[in-house]
Amino acid sequence: MSRRSSGQVTGYVPQLPPGFVLGVASSALQTEGAAGGRAETVWDPFVRRTGGDSPAVAADHYHHVRGDLALLKRLGVTGYRFSTSWARVQPDGPDTVDQAGLDFYDRLVDGLLEAGIAPMVTLHHWDLPQRLEDDGGWLNRATIEEFADYAYVMADRLGDRVASWVPVNAPNVETMQGYATGQHAPGRRLGLDSLHVAHHLLLAHGRATVALRQAGVVAVGCANFHAPMWPASDDPADVGATKLFDALWNGMFLEPMLLGQYPADLMPLVEELIQPGDLAEIRQPLDFYGVSYYRPMRVAAAEEGAPLPFRFLQTVGYPETDAGWAVVPDALREWLITLRARFRNALPPIVITECGASYDTGPGPGGVIDDAARVDYLAGHLEAVSAAAQRGVDVRGFYVWSFLDSFQWTGGFRERYGLVHVDFDSLVRTPKRSYHWYSRVIAAQPRSRG
Repeated sequence: MSRRSSGQVTGYVPQLPPGFVLGVASSALQTEGAAGGRAETVWDPFVRRTGGDSPAVAADHYHHVRGDLALLKRLGVTGYRFSTSWARVQPDGPDTVDQAGLDFYDRLVDGLLEAGIAPMVTLHHWDLPQRLEDDGGWLNRATIEEFADYAYVMADRLGDRVASWVPVNAPNVETMQGYATGQHAPGRRLGLDSLHVAHHLLLAHGRATVALRQAGVVAVGCANFHAPMWPASDDPADVGATKLFDALWNGMFLEPMLLGQYPADLMPLVEELIQPGDLAEIRQPLDFYGVSYYRPMRVAAAEEGAPLPFRFLQTVGYPETDAGWAVVPDALREWLITLRARFRNALPPIVITECGASYDTGPGPGGVIDDAARVDYLAGHLEAVSAAAQRGVDVRGFYVWSFLDSFQWTGGFRERYGLVHVDFDSLVRTPKRSYHWYSRVIAAQPRSRG
């Protein structure tokens, strides 16, 4: 099948539940820039070591916030999920707070509310302050205490206007890619010893949830990166490797948050990490469960002697994004239905906290950016959510990743996920075809509860 699709869904209008939130998402390090106004995060030395693109300027959202708010208002979204920068708010530690950093988020939240857009704040989106990494980062339980303090500071400042909060974004990605394989910052290669990080990130989620509620916020949820796992073959070795990775990637974070327990297959690996009261602290009541979805993952057993017991193969037979990721909307429908069937009353309402695709489509004749493949991708995934909702899944929102083209971690500025094109030299913003399409989809829906 072709990598690119036809874009023949311009008039598509999904049937979504009343009050469904249609939004967009971003994160602090990927969009804000203004690195001089924050302390270093783990990503700053990481990109210097690896020669990757720097997030120092990114999309310079910090200095373009007024224009970006106008673009959000014009888009018509009813929700905007963004993260705050711990390194900007507490650059020197928990005893000091940078007022300029807090003032920026004040202005952003006020501007969103004036535009009729409900903000959703994520506190940590992989940009740990480097000063904490120097003391062990998420391997150090003391980081959890500092994170709870930061959560309280943010809620105390913004909680009167921000209803929805996410403590930790995609802890599985930070664990696996940041600490297990070293693909992401901070670049550690600990293999399965990285499970210490997973446990501490889960504790940070629980401790911050308590702090947020103490500060009086209305709703706390999560944003967990999930993927259906497909064995590469029927060979028992591939099936077993897939089952193990499914437990590590999905169950390791689902089950503690919702059930207060780790998957049985993982207990021999994690039981020595668990201190009395840890699992109860992780299992805090959640007002929504965030599912961030991009693709299924095809898993095979690793070769003998490999550092990890699984490897990943291309999912063939489907269109691909420019990042080489298979486009399988129906896998999202299946995942949502399976999630509801498995967890039932333990599962709060679901929000799709991220869903999007990398397509490097630039300006064409007349400056038009005709990213038809992204339109097809989003239409297919909205239809998958609609189908799951019609099957009884309580799903209440969908946030497109992402609002702007931005710094995409190890993908740098080569991977473009935005509805809005950013020229990273001039920083000029240009709405893409997908932006205008999504605006029409939003306008065709009943107005959200917000």
